[in-house]
Amino acid sequence: MTFADRYFLRPVALAFGLFAAASVPAMAEDGKVIKGVVELFTSQGCSSCPPADAALKKLVDDGDVVALSYHVDYWNYLGWKDTLASSDNTDRQYAYARMLGRNGVYTPQAILNGRDHVNGANLQAIKSRLDAMKADGKGLAVPVDAKINGDEISIKVGAGDGKANVVVVYFDRARVVDVEKGENSGKKISYWHAVRDIQTIGMWDGKPATFTLPATVLTEQRGKSGCAVLLQSMKDAETPGPIIGATAVLAGPQGKL
Repeated sequence: MTFADRYFLRPVALAFGLFAAASVPAMAEDGKVIKGVVELFTSQGCSSCPPADAALKKLVDDGDVVALSYHVDYWNYLGWKDTLASSDNTDRQYAYARMLGRNGVYTPQAILNGRDHVNGANLQAIKSRLDAMKADGKGLAVPVDAKINGDEISIKVGAGDGKANVVVVYFDRARVVDVEKGENSGKKISYWHAVRDIQTIGMWDGKPATFTLPATVLTEQRGKSGCAVLLQSMKDAETPGPIIGATAVLAGPQGKL
């Protein structure tokens, strides 16, 4: 499925400094090594998407990937306006299409580590491809950690090679939607880690660094109950590239991932 080509990544500048960190893999709170990042592009108006939404929930439950759900708006014309969709989410998917050399996009599409794509409903393919990427040295090589400390979110990035943007992706932990029209009319569908906003908060140059956000970014606005931190290199100013580090943090008692 295709739509007109658009792409966008919005930068926001915040202050940052340096810190010392060991070069170790990113870990979830329960000690699991984070295998990679799965960005699912989905729509409430797409009849092929509910199996992919369910697959993403399994990834969230497994707790060893950073799993994000981007609701796109280009299927709204089919009769149902996606309640979680945004044009920014659609723009990010088209930016990935440009990076991959594709003429268009489709749903459900899962982008893996910012490097490749598979059908978002194929859970086995997602897991196998992430394992293969890790074996090929295309996994998450740079340690990233994020914690809520009082009124701050402290983000720490370890040492590594190259340069990358530090991207914060705010998401809604869980939402159940009654779809009243369109291809999924009459269905009650659960959505997890639905992206609400994306911000680039700074740059990383290969040296250990720390970034600070106010903890209120997860409580001031409805829907921002968690955030992922992606260390993402750029193909050019508007085109995202490989994700080389990532973690996620949740507001409230849920903690990390």
